[in-house]
Amino acid sequence: MAPANVDLKTTILCLLSLASLAAGDRVYIHPFHLLFYSQSSCAQLEKTSAEMPTEPTFTPVPIQAKTSPVDEQALRDQLVLATEKLGAEDRLRASEVGMMANFMGFRMYKTLSEAQSGASGASGASGAVLSPMALFGTLASFYLGALDPTASQLQAFLGVPGKDQDCTSRLDGHKVFSALQAIQGLLVTQGGVSSQARLLLSTVVGLFTAPGLRLKQPFVQGLAPFAPAVLPRSLDLSNPDLAAEKINRFMQAVTGWRMKGPLVGVKAGSTLLFNTHVHFQGKMKGFSLLAEPQEFWVDNSTSVSVHVLSGTGTFQHWSDPQNNFSMTRVPMGESAALLLIQPSCPSDLDRVEALAFHHDLLTWMKNLSPCTIRLTLPQLELQGSYDLQVLLAQAKLPTLLSTEATLGKISDGNLRVGEVLNSVLFELKADEGVQTPESAQQLGATEALEVTLNSPFLFAIHERNSGALHFLGRVDNPLSTV
Repeated sequence: MAPANVDLKTTILCLLSLASLAAGDRVYIHPFHLLFYSQSSCAQLEKTSAEMPTEPTFTPVPIQAKTSPVDEQALRDQLVLATEKLGAEDRLRASEVGMMANFMGFRMYKTLSEAQSGASGASGASGAVLSPMALFGTLASFYLGALDPTASQLQAFLGVPGKDQDCTSRLDGHKVFSALQAIQGLLVTQGGVSSQARLLLSTVVGLFTAPGLRLKQPFVQGLAPFAPAVLPRSLDLSNPDLAAEKINRFMQAVTGWRMKGPLVGVKAGSTLLFNTHVHFQGKMKGFSLLAEPQEFWVDNSTSVSVHVLSGTGTFQHWSDPQNNFSMTRVPMGESAALLLIQPSCPSDLDRVEALAFHHDLLTWMKNLSPCTIRLTLPQLELQGSYDLQVLLAQAKLPTLLSTEATLGKISDGNLRVGEVLNSVLFELKADEGVQTPESAQQLGATEALEVTLNSPFLFAIHERNSGALHFLGRVDNPLSTV
């Protein structure tokens, strides 16, 4: 375990240094105490542990049991209602967890890109879409179910070094999950439950167990703020291919999301699979779908025909002549925005990506200024799926969620974690239907800066109040699944 512990210490120092950079020229005090157990909570935990030494458990129903489809509008409404009840301390917690998740997202996006690059044998990644919040929430879920030493290791990896073994220097997983719920709610809130939903964000967790494995009720119930749709199901995992097929079919039936290709594999000997599925759908106000498809240049000699969104407005924009890229911020809600980063030369994308998806992105936004722009970009439906255990191994933390992990708060049974899957379905659409040739000509006549994303680019979804980056992505080909 020595190499892993060394790497965890390095991670902590890295996170703290990044945080100081993000803070810029102001003094930043980490209110980690807002996320720790209070003295009274610690006393209650001791009392509960003494009075009820064993936690209630249950056996998940078989995967073939009848299940109601996920109602995404209802999930959004739950987030909006939770957001309306936020106090000042809740918002501070959301900002703190948002910062922690951002830095973890930057690191793991880099790891994902390197893994994809190595697998393809190319000089750069073939494309990626990652949800820092889903990644952070998945690891926080395992923290909720962990005992020491795994709990301490996970807390350090989440970005909060424990000062000692005292209860009051430990993360309160329930406070972390409440903050994650607030972060998600702030993204989709646009004037209350009754307002038109231009943004949808749905998180669904599937807990798939071998027959007979009992899960602890407090653990499963504790996931609800992060993932209001938690689906514990049992099935035979001894045939990995058949099990993967059943799980994929189940998730598609329950969510109704258009998933392409296999999204999960099953390791032999697994007794628990943890699958986090996130769906984001954004409708861009003031943008229309052009009637005719346009060319998108995958490289200098290859183009594909794609559906394109177009709109003219006053957007925040910045061109960096030193690093040869431009950045445009497009509002998508009360506090949500789409960030688009385009290199001046497509061959510079790898270099710009290395700069952008690091702490630089958070400082670049300070350079943006209003500009009248006619913006054209592809309509997007991107999918990404990755095994978190593979990324942890790539990051030199192969034992963090392995068979060596101590996860006694999830189950007292023979727990062997298989894949820890994060899957993302990211959709970007127009909010005003199809644009006619006449309206396109009128927009073209407007005096505005032309920004056309018809070659590979980067994007992110940012929420201002929490500072959270909900998605980081790279589009090499809008028609491909990444």
